[in-house]
Amino acid sequence: MKAKFLWVPVTILSSFFSSCTKSSDTDNSTKGNWITRSSVEGVARSEAVAFTIGNKGYIVTGYDGTKRLKDLWAYDPDYNFWQQKAEFPGTARNNAVGFSIGEKGYIGTGFDGYNKLKDFWEYDPATDEWTQKADFGGSGRYNAVAFSIAGKGYISTGFDGNYLKDIWEYDPSDGAEGKWTQRVSMSGEKRMGAVAFVHDNKAYVCTGTYSGGTTNDFNVFDPAQPEGQAWSMRRKISNVSDSSYDDDYTIVRSKAVAFVMNNKAYVCCGENGGTYRDTWEYDFATDLWESKTPFEGASRTGASAFAINNRGFVLLGKGSATSTLQYEDIREFFPDQEYNENEDQ
Repeated sequence: MKAKFLWVPVTILSSFFSSCTKSSDTDNSTKGNWITRSSVEGVARSEAVAFTIGNKGYIVTGYDGTKRLKDLWAYDPDYNFWQQKAEFPGTARNNAVGFSIGEKGYIGTGFDGYNKLKDFWEYDPATDEWTQKADFGGSGRYNAVAFSIAGKGYISTGFDGNYLKDIWEYDPSDGAEGKWTQRVSMSGEKRMGAVAFVHDNKAYVCTGTYSGGTTNDFNVFDPAQPEGQAWSMRRKISNVSDSSYDDDYTIVRSKAVAFVMNNKAYVCCGENGGTYRDTWEYDFATDLWESKTPFEGASRTGASAFAINNRGFVLLGKGSATSTLQYEDIREFFPDQEYNENEDQ
Protein backbone atom coordinates (compact mmCIF):
# COMPACT_ATOMS: atom_id res chain seq x y z
CA MET A 1 0.00 0.00 0.00
CA LYS A 2 1.23 3.46 -0.83
CA ALA A 3 0.08 6.50 1.09
CA LYS A 4 1.17 10.09 1.31
CA PHE A 5 1.67 11.16 4.92
CA LEU A 6 0.73 14.44 6.48
CA TRP A 7 1.22 15.17 10.19
CA VAL A 8 -1.35 13.37 12.30
CA PRO A 9 -1.50 12.48 16.00
CA VAL A 10 0.48 9.43 17.07
CA THR A 11 -2.68 7.60 18.08
CA ILE A 12 -4.01 7.83 14.53
CA LEU A 13 -0.74 6.64 13.07
CA SER A 14 -0.76 3.64 15.37
CA SER A 15 -4.28 2.79 14.31
CA PHE A 16 -3.27 3.15 10.66
CA PHE A 17 -0.35 0.75 10.86
CA SER A 18 -2.38 -1.88 12.69
CA SER A 19 -5.16 -1.61 10.08
CA CYS A 20 -2.69 -2.32 7.27
CA THR A 21 -2.08 -5.88 8.42
CA LYS A 22 -3.57 -8.83 6.56
CA SER A 23 -5.61 -9.84 9.60
CA SER A 24 -9.35 -10.17 9.03
CA ASP A 25 -9.99 -9.40 12.68
CA THR A 26 -13.73 -8.72 12.32
CA ASP A 27 -14.34 -11.10 9.44
CA ASN A 28 -12.86 -14.54 8.86
CA SER A 29 -14.09 -14.91 5.27
CA THR A 30 -11.47 -16.18 2.82
CA LYS A 31 -13.59 -16.05 -0.35
CA GLY A 32 -12.46 -13.22 -2.58
CA ASN A 33 -9.02 -11.80 -3.32
CA TRP A 34 -7.77 -8.21 -3.65
CA ILE A 35 -4.82 -7.36 -5.93
CA THR A 36 -2.88 -4.09 -5.81
CA ARG A 37 -2.74 -2.13 -9.05
CA SER A 38 -0.73 0.94 -10.09
CA SER A 39 -1.24 3.65 -7.47
CA VAL A 40 -3.20 6.72 -8.48
CA GLU A 41 -1.11 9.56 -9.90
CA GLY A 42 -1.64 13.07 -8.62
CA VAL A 43 -2.00 13.77 -4.93
CA ALA A 44 -3.55 11.31 -2.50
CA ARG A 45 -7.16 12.23 -1.75
CA SER A 46 -10.58 11.25 -0.47
CA GLU A 47 -14.15 12.15 -1.43
CA ALA A 48 -13.38 12.21 -5.18
CA VAL A 49 -15.85 11.58 -8.01
CA ALA A 50 -15.40 8.36 -10.01
CA PHE A 51 -17.09 7.29 -13.24
CA THR A 52 -16.45 4.92 -16.14
CA ILE A 53 -16.46 5.69 -19.86
CA GLY A 54 -15.79 2.79 -22.22
CA ASN A 55 -12.82 0.77 -20.99
CA LYS A 56 -11.40 3.46 -18.67
CA GLY A 57 -12.13 4.65 -15.16
CA TYR A 58 -11.91 8.33 -14.21
CA ILE A 59 -11.39 10.16 -10.93
CA VAL A 60 -11.73 13.92 -10.49
CA THR A 61 -11.90 16.50 -7.67
CA GLY A 62 -11.64 15.44 -4.00
CA TYR A 63 -9.84 16.61 -0.86
CA ASP A 64 -6.15 16.09 -0.05
CA GLY A 65 -6.41 16.92 3.66
CA THR A 66 -5.58 20.60 3.09
CA LYS A 67 -7.28 21.76 -0.09
CA ARG A 68 -9.94 20.76 -2.58
CA LEU A 69 -8.89 19.55 -6.01
CA LYS A 70 -9.77 19.91 -9.73
CA ASP A 71 -7.46 17.47 -11.52
CA LEU A 72 -8.79 14.63 -13.69
CA TRP A 73 -7.10 11.24 -14.14
CA ALA A 74 -7.97 8.28 -16.38
CA TYR A 75 -7.08 4.68 -15.51
CA ASP A 76 -6.51 1.97 -18.13
CA PRO A 77 -7.04 -1.44 -16.46
CA ASP A 78 -5.73 -3.42 -19.42
CA TYR A 79 -2.29 -1.82 -19.25
CA ASN A 80 -2.47 -0.70 -15.60
CA PHE A 81 -1.49 2.96 -15.99
CA TRP A 82 -2.84 6.44 -15.23
CA GLN A 83 -2.93 9.45 -17.53
CA GLN A 84 -3.78 13.03 -16.60
CA LYS A 85 -6.57 14.69 -18.57
CA ALA A 86 -8.02 18.21 -18.82
CA GLU A 87 -8.48 19.89 -15.47
CA PHE A 88 -12.05 20.33 -14.29
CA PRO A 89 -12.90 24.03 -14.95
CA GLY A 90 -15.49 24.39 -12.19
CA THR A 91 -14.89 25.20 -8.54
CA ALA A 92 -12.60 22.78 -6.70
CA ARG A 93 -14.73 20.57 -4.46
CA ASN A 94 -15.20 17.34 -2.57
CA ASN A 95 -18.20 15.07 -1.96
CA ALA A 96 -19.60 15.70 -5.44
CA VAL A 97 -21.25 12.98 -7.57
CA GLY A 98 -20.82 11.69 -11.10
CA PHE A 99 -22.09 9.23 -13.68
CA SER A 100 -21.60 8.47 -17.35
CA ILE A 101 -24.08 8.38 -20.23
CA GLY A 102 -22.82 6.86 -23.45
CA GLU A 103 -19.38 8.28 -24.20
CA LYS A 104 -19.65 11.27 -21.84
CA GLY A 105 -18.99 11.72 -18.14
CA TYR A 106 -20.91 14.08 -15.83
CA ILE A 107 -20.22 15.56 -12.40
CA GLY A 108 -22.07 18.01 -10.18
CA THR A 109 -23.02 19.16 -6.67
CA GLY A 110 -20.43 18.96 -3.86
CA PHE A 111 -18.87 21.29 -1.30
CA ASP A 112 -16.17 23.91 -1.87
CA GLY A 113 -15.46 24.62 1.81
CA TYR A 114 -18.06 27.38 2.00
CA ASN A 115 -20.91 26.60 -0.38
CA LYS A 116 -23.11 23.65 -1.21
CA LEU A 117 -22.94 23.46 -4.98
CA LYS A 118 -25.41 22.66 -7.78
CA ASP A 119 -23.47 23.35 -10.98
CA PHE A 120 -23.25 20.49 -13.46
CA TRP A 121 -20.59 19.62 -16.05
CA GLU A 122 -20.03 17.23 -18.96
CA TYR A 123 -16.67 15.69 -19.89
CA ASP A 124 -15.96 14.41 -23.43
CA PRO A 125 -12.92 12.08 -23.53
CA ALA A 126 -12.83 12.22 -27.34
CA THR A 127 -11.91 15.91 -27.25
CA ASP A 128 -10.65 16.03 -23.63
CA GLU A 129 -12.95 18.98 -22.98
CA TRP A 130 -15.41 20.06 -20.28
CA THR A 131 -18.72 21.82 -20.98
CA GLN A 132 -21.02 23.36 -18.39
CA LYS A 133 -24.60 22.13 -18.59
CA ALA A 134 -27.88 23.10 -16.92
CA ASP A 135 -27.52 23.46 -13.18
CA PHE A 136 -28.77 20.53 -11.12
CA GLY A 137 -32.52 20.92 -10.62
CA GLY A 138 -32.53 20.39 -6.87
CA SER A 139 -30.89 22.34 -4.06
CA GLY A 140 -27.13 22.69 -3.74
CA ARG A 141 -25.87 19.72 -1.73
CA TYR A 142 -23.09 17.28 -0.99
CA ASN A 143 -22.81 13.57 -0.12
CA ALA A 144 -25.57 12.67 -2.59
CA VAL A 145 -25.71 9.58 -4.84
CA ALA A 146 -25.81 9.46 -8.64
CA PHE A 147 -26.29 6.86 -11.37
CA SER A 148 -27.46 6.53 -14.97
CA ILE A 149 -30.06 4.26 -16.57
CA ALA A 150 -31.11 4.01 -20.22
CA GLY A 151 -29.55 7.25 -21.40
CA LYS A 152 -30.59 9.42 -18.46
CA GLY A 153 -28.78 10.42 -15.28
CA TYR A 154 -30.10 10.69 -11.72
CA ILE A 155 -29.04 12.48 -8.53
CA SER A 156 -30.72 11.72 -5.22
CA THR A 157 -30.36 12.16 -1.44
CA GLY A 158 -27.55 14.22 0.14
CA PHE A 159 -27.35 17.15 2.56
CA ASP A 160 -28.22 20.80 1.88
CA GLY A 161 -28.48 21.81 5.55
CA ASN A 162 -31.14 19.12 5.88
CA TYR A 163 -31.08 15.44 4.98
CA LEU A 164 -32.66 14.73 1.61
CA LYS A 165 -34.34 11.95 -0.38
CA ASP A 166 -35.58 13.75 -3.51
CA ILE A 167 -34.54 12.42 -6.93
CA TRP A 168 -33.93 14.34 -10.14
CA GLU A 169 -33.63 12.97 -13.67
CA TYR A 170 -31.27 14.51 -16.24
CA ASP A 171 -31.91 14.15 -19.96
CA PRO A 172 -28.79 15.21 -21.92
CA SER A 173 -30.69 15.16 -25.22
CA ASP A 174 -33.31 17.74 -24.17
CA GLY A 175 -31.81 21.01 -25.42
CA ALA A 176 -28.19 22.12 -25.62
CA GLU A 177 -27.74 22.10 -21.83
CA GLY A 178 -29.97 19.13 -21.03
CA LYS A 179 -32.98 19.24 -18.75
CA TRP A 180 -33.66 18.23 -15.13
CA THR A 181 -37.03 16.79 -14.06
CA GLN A 182 -38.01 15.87 -10.52
CA ARG A 183 -39.29 12.34 -9.97
CA VAL A 184 -41.23 11.00 -6.97
CA SER A 185 -38.99 10.57 -3.90
CA MET A 186 -38.12 7.25 -2.34
CA SER A 187 -40.26 5.97 0.53
CA GLY A 188 -37.27 5.25 2.79
CA GLU A 189 -35.38 7.56 5.13
CA LYS A 190 -33.78 10.82 4.04
CA ARG A 191 -30.01 10.42 4.09
CA MET A 192 -26.51 11.48 3.12
CA GLY A 193 -23.39 9.39 2.45
CA ALA A 194 -25.34 6.48 0.89
CA VAL A 195 -24.27 4.22 -1.99
CA ALA A 196 -26.09 3.54 -5.27
CA PHE A 197 -25.51 0.83 -7.88
CA VAL A 198 -27.35 -0.22 -11.04
CA HIS A 199 -28.35 -3.65 -12.32
CA ASP A 200 -30.83 -4.61 -15.03
CA ASN A 201 -31.94 -0.97 -15.51
CA LYS A 202 -32.81 -0.55 -11.83
CA ALA A 203 -30.92 1.47 -9.22
CA TYR A 204 -30.35 0.23 -5.69
CA VAL A 205 -29.80 2.73 -2.86
CA CYS A 206 -28.74 1.75 0.65
CA THR A 207 -26.57 2.73 3.65
CA GLY A 208 -26.03 6.35 4.72
CA THR A 209 -26.84 8.45 7.76
CA TYR A 210 -29.83 10.56 8.73
CA SER A 211 -30.90 12.56 11.79
CA GLY A 212 -31.62 9.36 13.71
CA GLY A 213 -28.33 7.54 12.94
CA THR A 214 -27.47 5.05 10.20
CA THR A 215 -30.13 3.83 7.78
CA ASN A 216 -30.90 0.13 7.29
CA ASP A 217 -33.54 0.32 4.55
CA PHE A 218 -32.77 -0.83 1.00
CA ASN A 219 -34.56 0.97 -1.84
CA VAL A 220 -34.92 0.07 -5.52
CA PHE A 221 -35.72 2.61 -8.23
CA ASP A 222 -37.17 1.56 -11.59
CA PRO A 223 -37.51 4.66 -13.79
CA ALA A 224 -39.63 2.78 -16.33
CA GLN A 225 -42.48 2.47 -13.82
CA PRO A 226 -45.21 5.12 -13.40
CA GLU A 227 -44.74 7.82 -10.79
CA GLY A 228 -45.68 6.51 -7.36
CA GLN A 229 -44.70 2.97 -8.37
CA ALA A 230 -41.06 3.52 -9.31
CA TRP A 231 -39.71 2.83 -5.81
CA SER A 232 -39.85 -0.48 -3.95
CA MET A 233 -37.98 -1.99 -1.02
CA ARG A 234 -35.76 -5.01 -0.48
CA ARG A 235 -34.92 -6.61 2.85
CA LYS A 236 -33.25 -4.51 5.55
CA ILE A 237 -29.44 -4.56 5.68
CA SER A 238 -29.23 -5.12 9.44
CA ASN A 239 -30.21 -8.00 11.72
CA VAL A 240 -33.88 -7.17 12.32
CA SER A 241 -35.73 -10.32 11.17
CA ASP A 242 -36.62 -13.44 13.12
CA SER A 243 -34.89 -15.54 10.45
CA SER A 244 -31.24 -16.51 10.49
CA TYR A 245 -30.20 -15.11 7.09
CA ASP A 246 -29.32 -11.69 8.54
CA ASP A 247 -27.80 -12.77 11.86
CA ASP A 248 -24.31 -11.68 10.79
CA TYR A 249 -25.30 -8.55 8.85
CA THR A 250 -23.15 -5.55 9.79
CA ILE A 251 -23.68 -3.61 6.57
CA VAL A 252 -25.09 -0.33 7.92
CA ARG A 253 -22.60 2.54 7.53
CA SER A 254 -22.00 5.75 5.60
CA LYS A 255 -19.46 6.92 3.01
CA ALA A 256 -18.88 3.40 1.72
CA VAL A 257 -18.32 2.46 -1.93
CA ALA A 258 -20.23 0.12 -4.25
CA PHE A 259 -19.76 -1.47 -7.65
CA VAL A 260 -21.38 -4.21 -9.75
CA MET A 261 -19.76 -7.06 -11.66
CA ASN A 262 -21.05 -10.36 -13.00
CA ASN A 263 -24.59 -9.84 -11.69
CA LYS A 264 -23.49 -9.23 -8.11
CA ALA A 265 -23.06 -5.96 -6.21
CA TYR A 266 -20.30 -5.23 -3.71
CA VAL A 267 -20.22 -2.75 -0.83
CA CYS A 268 -17.11 -2.14 1.24
CA CYS A 269 -15.23 0.32 3.45
CA GLY A 270 -17.04 3.32 5.00
CA GLU A 271 -17.60 4.43 8.57
CA ASN A 272 -19.96 3.85 11.48
CA GLY A 273 -18.25 4.99 14.65
CA GLY A 274 -14.97 3.60 13.26
CA THR A 275 -13.76 2.97 9.72
CA TYR A 276 -14.39 -0.32 7.92
CA ARG A 277 -12.69 -2.49 5.32
CA ASP A 278 -15.15 -5.41 5.21
CA THR A 279 -16.69 -6.42 1.88
CA TRP A 280 -20.28 -7.53 1.30
CA GLU A 281 -21.63 -9.24 -1.82
CA TYR A 282 -25.28 -8.75 -2.78
CA ASP A 283 -27.14 -11.34 -4.85
CA PHE A 284 -29.89 -9.65 -6.88
CA ALA A 285 -31.70 -12.97 -7.42
CA THR A 286 -32.00 -13.94 -3.74
CA ASP A 287 -31.94 -10.50 -2.06
CA LEU A 288 -29.24 -11.80 0.31
CA TRP A 289 -25.83 -10.47 1.38
CA GLU A 290 -22.70 -12.56 1.93
CA SER A 291 -19.51 -11.51 3.66
CA LYS A 292 -16.36 -11.73 1.50
CA THR A 293 -12.65 -11.20 2.11
CA PRO A 294 -12.18 -7.67 3.50
CA PHE A 295 -10.50 -4.98 1.44
CA GLU A 296 -6.78 -5.66 1.88
CA GLY A 297 -5.64 -2.07 2.29
CA ALA A 298 -6.17 0.08 5.35
CA SER A 299 -9.71 0.58 6.59
CA ARG A 300 -11.05 3.83 5.16
CA THR A 301 -13.90 6.19 4.49
CA GLY A 302 -14.57 8.54 1.58
CA ALA A 303 -13.04 6.11 -0.92
CA SER A 304 -14.02 5.82 -4.60
CA ALA A 305 -14.89 2.84 -6.79
CA PHE A 306 -15.66 1.95 -10.38
CA ALA A 307 -16.34 -1.16 -12.46
CA ILE A 308 -14.80 -1.53 -15.92
CA ASN A 309 -15.90 -4.45 -18.11
CA ASN A 310 -16.93 -6.54 -15.09
CA ARG A 311 -13.77 -5.67 -13.17
CA GLY A 312 -14.24 -3.90 -9.82
CA PHE A 313 -11.79 -1.43 -8.29
CA VAL A 314 -11.64 0.44 -4.96
CA LEU A 315 -9.26 3.35 -4.52
CA LEU A 316 -8.34 6.47 -2.56
CA GLY A 317 -10.05 7.47 0.73
CA LYS A 318 -8.83 8.51 4.16
CA GLY A 319 -8.14 6.85 7.48
CA SER A 320 -11.09 8.26 9.44
CA ALA A 321 -13.74 10.96 9.32
CA THR A 322 -11.34 13.48 10.90
CA SER A 323 -8.02 12.17 9.56
CA THR A 324 -5.69 14.19 7.36
CA LEU A 325 -4.09 10.94 6.16
CA GLN A 326 -5.16 10.44 2.55
CA TYR A 327 -4.62 7.31 0.42
CA GLU A 328 -3.52 6.86 -3.20
CA ASP A 329 -3.69 3.07 -3.56
CA ILE A 330 -6.05 1.08 -5.82
CA ARG A 331 -7.01 -2.57 -5.59
CA GLU A 332 -8.96 -4.88 -7.88
CA PHE A 333 -11.36 -7.44 -6.40
CA PHE A 334 -11.72 -11.04 -7.58
CA PRO A 335 -14.79 -12.34 -5.71
CA ASP A 336 -14.50 -15.98 -6.74
CA GLN A 337 -10.81 -16.47 -5.93
CA GLU A 338 -9.58 -17.79 -2.62
CA TYR A 339 -7.79 -15.22 -0.47
CA ASN A 340 -4.03 -15.29 -1.11
CA GLU A 341 -1.99 -13.33 1.39
CA ASN A 342 1.09 -13.19 -0.83
CA GLU A 343 -0.58 -11.73 -3.92
CA ASP A 344 -1.36 -8.29 -2.50
CA GLN A 345 2.18 -7.03 -1.95
